[in-house]
Amino acid sequence: MNAVAKVLVPNKIWIVEDKGIKLGTLNKEKKGYSFFRQGQKVNLTDISELNKQFGLALFDEGIKKVKATSTPISNLVHDFPCGSKPFNPVYNIKKRLPIYAKSGKSKSLYCAGYYVIQFRKGWVKSFCPKLITLERYPYQGPFKTEAEMRTVLNAMSKQ
Repeated sequence: MNAVAKVLVPNKIWIVEDKGIKLGTLNKEKKGYSFFRQGQKVNLTDISELNKQFGLALFDEGIKKVKATSTPISNLVHDFPCGSKPFNPVYNIKKRLPIYAKSGKSKSLYCAGYYVIQFRKGWVKSFCPKLITLERYPYQGPFKTEAEMRTVLNAMSKQ
């Protein structure tokens, strides 16, 4: 096996892949590492144990960085990513939401960041939903990264 670790959070969390197929997630703990695969946790003590289990290429030069968001840094509203150039960015203190419009004349308001929204069919992930959607349905968020949102979505789906 020639596994590769893609950095999700530097020096903390990696996605372990073999030829593009995800094997699991590797987390650095206070003492050692934890490897999560298909809902099961395996505790590992050090790098040598990791290398025995996954091959020597895991922490070699081949480490690829995975961006937490695919949006450019310039498209931020109060440190939350948004999919387009924000116009009239505002932070609603009462609702704790970063709000923006997609154009100068637009009357539709959007909320920057990642969200988990509960519709009739269950909890659904969303990136920059309309403000009216968040007013109508229960939600969790905003989250700055997709990884944070997925963690909450997995927890909400299990309930």
